[in-house]
Amino acid sequence: MSQRMIVKIDEDKCTGCGKCVSPCAEGAIQIINGKAKVVSEELCDGMGFCIGVCPEGAITIEKREAIPFDLRKAESQPKKTDISIHCFSCGCGEDNNYLMPVRHNMESLWVCTRCLPKLIHG
Repeated sequence: MSQRMIVKIDEDKCTGCGKCVSPCAEGAIQIINGKAKVVSEELCDGMGFCIGVCPEGAITIEKREAIPFDLRKAESQPKKTDISIHCFSCGCGEDNNYLMPVRHNMESLWVCTRCLPKLIHG
């Protein structure tokens, strides 16, 4: 075990909406019994893309003893597509373009790679 940054999910705050599952490219988060859970510490890279999309503020990052991150295991996980999320600008879904979570006008939203430059540069 080593000290590293890892996602922590407060199950009391979690409503099980699942919005945190898709941004976790490593597949470390799943919905189990109606709550988001880190199912494998070695899959969590600690980047925290899931934090910005949680409407309940149930996700934080903490430094603690954890199994070392395993990139090979993370890369072997199947990518999950969430059909409920769309780019806030053009409306495309993950089946058409890669979507990223962003904070815009004090909201957690999704933006596609085609609309991101417009968001950054105006």
